[in-house]
Amino acid sequence: MPDPVLRLWNETLADELGGLSNDSALWTGSRTETGMQQHAHRYGGHQFGTWVGQLGDGRALSLGHVEGACGWTEVQLKGAGRTPYSRQGDGRAVLRSSLREYLCSEAMHHLRVPTSRALSLCTTGESVPRDMFYDGRPAMEQGAIVARTAPSFLRFGSFQILASDGDDVALRGLIAHVIEAHEPDVTMEGGSDAAIVHWLTLVAQRTARMVSGWMQHGFVHGVMNTDNMSIHGVTIDYGPFGWLEAHDPTWTPNTTDLPGRRYRFAAQPSIAAWNLARLLDAVAPVMQDASRLERVMAAFSSSYGQARNVAWAERLGLRTWTEGDEGLVREFQHVLHEHQMDGVRTMRTMADGATTVVDLIKGDCIYGPTSGLGTLEAWMHAWLERCSGAPDTETMQRRVPVFRVRNWVLQLAIDAAEAGDWSKAEALSQRLKHPFDHRPEDENAWWSGPRPAWAMTRPGCSMLSCSS
Repeated sequence: MPDPVLRLWNETLADELGGLSNDSALWTGSRTETGMQQHAHRYGGHQFGTWVGQLGDGRALSLGHVEGACGWTEVQLKGAGRTPYSRQGDGRAVLRSSLREYLCSEAMHHLRVPTSRALSLCTTGESVPRDMFYDGRPAMEQGAIVARTAPSFLRFGSFQILASDGDDVALRGLIAHVIEAHEPDVTMEGGSDAAIVHWLTLVAQRTARMVSGWMQHGFVHGVMNTDNMSIHGVTIDYGPFGWLEAHDPTWTPNTTDLPGRRYRFAAQPSIAAWNLARLLDAVAPVMQDASRLERVMAAFSSSYGQARNVAWAERLGLRTWTEGDEGLVREFQHVLHEHQMDGVRTMRTMADGATTVVDLIKGDCIYGPTSGLGTLEAWMHAWLERCSGAPDTETMQRRVPVFRVRNWVLQLAIDAAEAGDWSKAEALSQRLKHPFDHRPEDENAWWSGPRPAWAMTRPGCSMLSCSS
């Protein structure tokens, strides 16, 4: 790279991984260390519901695994250059997408949603051409590279491509490797079928908990293709993601997804189940009795339902969940949509003591008109009656964040960084570490308050693409 500069460094993660060096040459691929095993990974995938065959790490280069406090962790450079799977791409990444991934993956970690994590962000000194919305108007952007980590970057598509090839030997080998390297609770006792079902059940349960975390915080992944689904149940491949503010179950941040809205907010649990079913299809050929895989889908449904109900009870301060609470939740979602309310902001305002519609208006929770709020008032009354007038606000405050790195906030940091000012990015990297706490720096901060009007139409806020 012509001019590599380290811009953001995750000292805490570096220490957890054994005290890694913050050398920009290392994290831009210009220098290697003994023991690294650089490779690009081959996989396939269903994209927007259609099998597209071989894909692979078109701009990601894994450096290998390091053993740290949390076990083996894969370290990968995103944007370091072409690989055998780059197809027509240049293998590069740009500043805007790299900064979004660095900050959002760390924000998700501190929100306690399973995720890959960012170790570093370096600018490269290169100019990279990108056609942001594929409309024939490419522009030169600043190059950047993120070093990111996960237990591994194996994904559903890693198994699909081997099944598509009919390579049962490699497929069995990969399954055996995953179980041996990453699944200490899975043994071969009872035969290979039992081990595979046990492993896939864990994959299903982890995936369910991850997606439940997305739904709790209004996160929309934007591109839930099978090649973007981790077998570890962690959020990977941050691309055209977004955060709900005015509640809209049909919203997708991905312009490529707009015709069918396949990956809209409300569809994420069902899409995760569909993707899991495709993983089971891939693994079935190496099993003696593939009918045993039915219990894996049941495990996903059960795990997601349990996680969802617990999350709603905690965020509404209900102390316990009953079947009758489903109606309260569904009416709440209807009210949020009807009045264009920020669901997360609303629940946090309630956690901080709001008990009336006037309190929610003062808390800037409503983007729609602040008149004609009869349904909201009725719901607030029903909620307080369900809680016997005393919601469990202590639990609510532990579960509903004060702070999220929303798209318009990220865009302000990107604008500043592209102009050479990294202070906003640095400030966000510190603020996101305490998402559930009110902080003194929030007072009149540039990241505070409801979504500004300009964010409704600004590219990078409400509209994104896979071009990065």
